[in-house]
Amino acid sequence: MITTNKNFIFDFDSTLTRVEALDVLAEITLANNPKKDEIIQQIIDITNLGIDGEISFTESLERRIKLLNANKSDLHQLVENLKKQVSSSIERNKDFFENYRDNIYVISCGFKEFIDPIVADYNIPSERVFANTFEFDEDGKIVSFDAANPLSQHNGKIKCLKDMNLEGEVQVIGDGYSDYVTREAGVADKFFAYTENVERSKTTQNADYIAPNFDEFLYVNKLPGNISYPKNRIKILLLENIHPDAFTRLSTDGFTVETVSKSLSEDELIEKIKDVHVLGIRSKTNVTKKVIEAANRLMVVSAFCIGTKQIDLEACKENGVIVFNAPYSNTRSVVELAIGEIIMLMRSVFQRSTELHNGLWNKTAEGSKEVRGKKLGIIGYGNIGKQLSVLAEALGMDVYYYDVEDKLALGNATKLNTLKELLEISDVVTLHVDDNAANKNFFGENEIALMKDGAQLINLSRGFVVDVKALVAALKSKKLAGAAVDVYPEEPRKNGDFYTELAGLPNVILTPHVGGSTEEAQRDIAEFVPNKIMGYINSGNTVDAVNFPNIRLPRQVNAHRFLHIHKNVPGVMAKINKILAKFDLNIIGQYLSTDPKVGYVITDLDKDYNKEVVDKLKNVEGTIKFRVLY
Repeated sequence: MITTNKNFIFDFDSTLTRVEALDVLAEITLANNPKKDEIIQQIIDITNLGIDGEISFTESLERRIKLLNANKSDLHQLVENLKKQVSSSIERNKDFFENYRDNIYVISCGFKEFIDPIVADYNIPSERVFANTFEFDEDGKIVSFDAANPLSQHNGKIKCLKDMNLEGEVQVIGDGYSDYVTREAGVADKFFAYTENVERSKTTQNADYIAPNFDEFLYVNKLPGNISYPKNRIKILLLENIHPDAFTRLSTDGFTVETVSKSLSEDELIEKIKDVHVLGIRSKTNVTKKVIEAANRLMVVSAFCIGTKQIDLEACKENGVIVFNAPYSNTRSVVELAIGEIIMLMRSVFQRSTELHNGLWNKTAEGSKEVRGKKLGIIGYGNIGKQLSVLAEALGMDVYYYDVEDKLALGNATKLNTLKELLEISDVVTLHVDDNAANKNFFGENEIALMKDGAQLINLSRGFVVDVKALVAALKSKKLAGAAVDVYPEEPRKNGDFYTELAGLPNVILTPHVGGSTEEAQRDIAEFVPNKIMGYINSGNTVDAVNFPNIRLPRQVNAHRFLHIHKNVPGVMAKINKILAKFDLNIIGQYLSTDPKVGYVITDLDKDYNKEVVDKLKNVEGTIKFRVLY
């Protein structure tokens, strides 16, 4: 047990627990009442009126108890329900309640009958719980409450605290009117508005501190907690209209998340990113070296898309910034678009549709062909190329592929050793190469010349891969019968006017980089990428990082974790372990991975550490970034 001159006064409903207990009791007692929803809403409204000080608490209690129609026998089920509803950050910092048990009190306008059994699990005995008590009739029905108890009356917490006459500083943690008035009345020194479960504007306006979770309360008080840095202090910036599920996942995990619907210029991003820990972008925002060097708190850049060409990966690595992307989440969406475009090009659907839109009926079979039995040439046999291979084969196409790396064929696909072989036999060629700068104008006049006369070309990879002038010439000369293009050498940063030389050409399908833009793909990305962010921030995992050594780590519960990113030079590990040995810190797990430029070492310790050891580790020669996880 630790001694302190501070007294910690906790509210119960919506603070120690995520819910208002009487609302939960109503769900139990009114389960079979046909007017259940209507009555529960009345109870919630009355609860809020009392919490905000709009009606006296005595009136609030009286009105709710009448509506509850509860019995003593219902309280057991209520307690069992409440045990599952303890606030998450309170639950993960259970050690605090053991270490400071002599300084912790619960003062609540709720009822001891259900509060006592909940807080007993947190080492708070009944004599440190100040709350109301029910009154029952001979059948056990809850009919009233002890009206003599000051907590059943308006401003009862003020009188209760006065009567306790505590020595030392008094801090009140709660979510409502009855909590913040204690500081205004002078019986509390500080009031923390607890907003993890509910945020009331009147409460936050009257607070000394806003605590979005219990981690923040401990951090402000410089008290030991389960994590070293409250998640709400970790700021995440999401640009470019990233799917709202990403905001929900990250904010639910406790992070402070800001969203911006558009991309930002370099200067705008430099200004915006100063206090940001995690940046989320799509394809239009360029994260340059200048941006990275201006972001002194940045830990992660996440691309909510496949490509990372818009991010200076080396600058990120040199500054200890991890980069994640979404290499698989939109695969199916791109493949389905490719399949659709293959069929539309072979059937001249786009041409016929345009003609009909312009008032011309042109029913003809000329130039319209089935895809069955046609040869599909896939250039780039990665995730997208492979899945396209399977679906195209299911349509009856003969599939051939070419890749600079040795890739195993799926199904009956045939691997060709040269690009020339593939181009010469394919009726449709589809491009799925990566965003390597070396692929600029990879497909130009020479490659088109090798293709069969009347073949079709699809580019769903990168705009700079195809020489657009050469493609335009091939379409105008009828060397190629058609093309579908989703990506362009230069794309606008926002929706609006756009021009391409391909515009207006017959049998050319143009789409504005929407290959991966389906609701399903964006939802999948909004799940995948936040999981990677949370894995790194919460545990130190770098699995699937684009620019960093990959380490998968177990989550430690009773240990402290040090994350050390350093230049990959000889002797760093030895220096780290020498410091740990000097401070008599026992290593229970250590994980190291390196690449030619950086090393990433994670050390789990089973003993408390002090600030001096942290300072020493930060100052090891070659250190890029150091972080204490918990």
